[in-house]
Amino acid sequence: MKLNSQLVIGFLVSLAGFIAVSFLVRANHIVRIDGYIISFIQSTETAWLTRVMKFFTIIGTIRFIAVLSLFVLFFLLKVLKHRLEILIYLAVVFCTPMLNRLLKLYFERARPDLHRLIEIGGYSFPSGHAMNAFSFYSILAFLLWRHVPTPAGRVAVILFSGFMITAIGASRIYLGVHYPSDVIAGYLASGFWVTTVIWVFQRYQERHFPAMAGAQN
Repeated sequence: MKLNSQLVIGFLVSLAGFIAVSFLVRANHIVRIDGYIISFIQSTETAWLTRVMKFFTIIGTIRFIAVLSLFVLFFLLKVLKHRLEILIYLAVVFCTPMLNRLLKLYFERARPDLHRLIEIGGYSFPSGHAMNAFSFYSILAFLLWRHVPTPAGRVAVILFSGFMITAIGASRIYLGVHYPSDVIAGYLASGFWVTTVIWVFQRYQERHFPAMAGAQN
């Protein structure tokens, strides 16, 4: 039951955080803070750093994640023999862009018009790259966790996932196509979606495969 409690806490924190950020955005109470953070991050601009940030923004696209997903699905099916885990992975990764689209259409926030290093259309809030990165790397870490035998290996999985999520989100601010609040909201939106899917998955296992669920808690 420990995992279920952690999931409920994660869901509530993510949902409350997203509601709080969205309220600040709709009320225009966070624009100045967004501007300060953008100015600070873009003050580090150099040619090599721009190339690095463009790289991270590319690997945060839906198209790139879809390609990576082919390898992940092969690994889950052929190597780990976990057909059930394919469903949770697909529910998280491929439903996230749809959730992001709905949220963007609801909030209709324009992208920042300060110093853009790349051009892109569409609405800004919440960041699709941030949502995609959080969903992909967090669910991947969750699925790999039990198969890593050592504490050091598990720490490495968490650190790598955290680094990729942070780097992809930061790249969107650096390149001038998202406000920091867009990125934070994207993480929070994916947070409550990921925890919801994992909770449903966990409850299903507890009902139909109690021994397996008990081993994971």
